[in-house]
Amino acid sequence: MKTAESRWQVDVVFPCLNEAGALPWVLSRLPEGYRAIVVDNGSTDGSGGIAASLGALVVEEPRRGFGAAAHAGLLAATAPIVAFCDADGSMDPSELPRLVQWIETGAADLVLGRRRPSGHGSWPLHARLANLALASLMRRATGYSLNDLGPMRALRRTAMLDLGLADRRSGYPLELVLRARDEQWNVFEIDTPYFPRVGKSKVTGTLRGTITAIRDMSSLLQGSAVAS
Repeated sequence: MKTAESRWQVDVVFPCLNEAGALPWVLSRLPEGYRAIVVDNGSTDGSGGIAASLGALVVEEPRRGFGAAAHAGLLAATAPIVAFCDADGSMDPSELPRLVQWIETGAADLVLGRRRPSGHGSWPLHARLANLALASLMRRATGYSLNDLGPMRALRRTAMLDLGLADRRSGYPLELVLRARDEQWNVFEIDTPYFPRVGKSKVTGTLRGTITAIRDMSSLLQGSAVAS
């Protein structure tokens, strides 16, 4: 007899801040056997209620920050595999099985979705340039042949919990890769389409958000270099 904890093959965490316009499409794209965990990070547009009405598990995380929302979703997950995806419509959750299969077969410990722009305005120039610079630093720090630190990723839930990630801001995804290096994980990257998001980005859609993300990640990289 299956328990509630074994019902889902994959839990998909969607950090969410005012994504009411995108959620219906995003959640409709989830494959069978995948459960949506929408982490409401202080939305004022009814995002949480919309997500709940569409069948998602909604978790409230009042502490602002991508890492805070992502980690709250991780703690709420119960499936053996956990995936992460933006809730703004820029990434298609139907692509997730392409990442998850690497985890299921044991071919990889962590799989990242490399963003491939699909449509005008999907990736602002300043954000793309910042990503190129950070990716170069990330390759140097980890030895992994990675080109992007995108918002789509998949790995085993218990393995991620064991990493003890501490960042609760923009550096959370980078800390995951740095800790994966420490644990000598197999990390791979798969091309995934990247669409113009619905609404305005809170991070890379603004110059201020991009600068904040760069500062958070640069601090982690510097700390990693010192530790090495």
